[in-house]
Amino acid sequence: MNKILSSGGFTYEVEQNWAKLPSGPDWYFKDVAGVAVDSQDRVYVFNRGPHPMMVFNRDGEFIKSWGEGIFTRAHGVDMGPDETLYCTDDGDHTVRRCTLDGKVLMTLGIPHQPAPYQSGKPFNRCTHTALSRDGQFIFVTDGYGNSCVHKYTKDGKYVLSWGEPGTDPGQFNIVHNIAADGKGNLYVADRENHRVQIFDEEGNYKGQWVNMHRPCAIYKNKVFDNNFYLGEIGTAMSVNWYVPRIGPRLTILDEGGKVLARLGDRPSPNEQSIFSAPHGIAVDSRGDVYVGEVTWTNLVGGDRGHKEVPPGPLITLQKLHRR
Repeated sequence: MNKILSSGGFTYEVEQNWAKLPSGPDWYFKDVAGVAVDSQDRVYVFNRGPHPMMVFNRDGEFIKSWGEGIFTRAHGVDMGPDETLYCTDDGDHTVRRCTLDGKVLMTLGIPHQPAPYQSGKPFNRCTHTALSRDGQFIFVTDGYGNSCVHKYTKDGKYVLSWGEPGTDPGQFNIVHNIAADGKGNLYVADRENHRVQIFDEEGNYKGQWVNMHRPCAIYKNKVFDNNFYLGEIGTAMSVNWYVPRIGPRLTILDEGGKVLARLGDRPSPNEQSIFSAPHGIAVDSRGDVYVGEVTWTNLVGGDRGHKEVPPGPLITLQKLHRR
């Protein structure tokens, strides 16, 4: 029986095995870094396995794959207003704008040629994108090897950058994800500073939300309920791995940053969270939530003493069916 999650009036049925993968040894998700949904509720799963982009219908039936031989390391995917996909590859320091069939229309950055570390110049391990309210500008978070946000025109012309390393307003410690609200505001997941910072489209600081722990994914639902869906990946330290109520979890916030629900959180030291490392989130037209997790990296690459295990049995993609 599927587990039921309920908090603050939000109730979901967890479908861990929703995606029906083709048979064969190379059909698996080695981390689902990003998820996007189109107007027909088809789900685009950007992952680190042999088939970087896998497409499913809302019932989890496999449609197609693409991106083989193109992407180095999937990190983020964003659905543009014209239903093209912005695929951020932190392994080769690029953002590629692609059709829903995988044709590359534009590339930001030069593959495998990173900017100098923490130089503020694009890109060094960029992480995610968001589109402006009118679709005229692209904002790129950058990322692991930089501490800034870059602004481009929709045609790929560089406009400006802002941010630097640090903990003060406008500074970042792993700028990991970004979302736009359609009102000219940008919400940046400043992961290791445990906050979301808010800016206008010119990079002017407007405020922050701090009621969270290591925000990894942020998704603004502009179709179903106008809420923000936040993936918090929990602790990175073995010393407080079993501490309750710091994630990993899915948090739903309203447009003012008020917490409406927290789902899947570890309620006590003896209970496991539903999630491991929620890294990408998307919501379809019916309010169902798709959560991509970097479980393989989180377990194998962490400091918790886990032995390396094959990627197959790990939970890397879950559908939360709204009830």
